[in-house]
Amino acid sequence: MTQNWEYGDAVRVTRNVRNDGTYPSVATGELLVRRGTVGHVVDVGTFLGDQIIYSVHFLDINRIVGCRSEELIGADEEWLPSCFETRERVAAGKALVTNGELLVPEGALGEVLKVLVDDGKVAYHIHFECRPGRLFAVPEAALRPIGVSNERTRP
Repeated sequence: MTQNWEYGDAVRVTRNVRNDGTYPSVATGELLVRRGTVGHVVDVGTFLGDQIIYSVHFLDINRIVGCRSEELIGADEEWLPSCFETRERVAAGKALVTNGELLVPEGALGEVLKVLVDDGKVAYHIHFECRPGRLFAVPEAALRPIGVSNERTRP
């Protein structure tokens, strides 16, 4: 076990942190801290003797949450924000086609399973309702929030 941060260090959470049932007065599964939020380490402990847990105070939401090392980066490290988050519902902003075959029609509804950040670009693992059991890696530009149309309004 290697401790990466000390008391007072500013850190950024790299994925959404949800209540696993140990945070009081918040429903299990509810979002505690959104990815990208910056906080400060207020305590360092261990879990099961083999995991370092950092108690991080997120001042903007006035919440102290336990985070594992793999969920944190230094606040000053490069960070690429994303438009969508894990478990968020989205729509295909354009038809998704491969080798001339329509896989997902424009407007199809789906759910973000994972945010993928690679080489300065954001993409997502998406499960679309129209393709049960299939997982798609979709670039951010090919998605839109539910209820937002791609059609341009005429002046």
